[in-house]
Amino acid sequence: MLNQNDKRPSNFFEKAPTMPSTSNLPSWKKSDGSPVSCIEKIKVLNQNFAELRQTAQDALDDAILMGCSEAQIRAVLHGLVDDLEKRYSEG
Repeated sequence: MLNQNDKRPSNFFEKAPTMPSTSNLPSWKKSDGSPVSCIEKIKVLNQNFAELRQTAQDALDDAILMGCSEAQIRAVLHGLVDDLEKRYSEG
């Protein structure tokens, strides 16, 4: 049972991750600037992007609902991306 003070919308738990519209997806490029042309690679990149976006959105929503500062959670998410390490060489 949900807490009476829960401020989440009634349909909060019904949301399923959806793919962003194609206009919101990046144009994936290789290190030389040429486009990634393999359809399967693009599908994987787009799926990763959609999952990451949904997870970040959920983290932002949760933080705000729990009383955190929007500016702080955005800064934390930016820092998380900035701290990622490249584990493979480009090529």
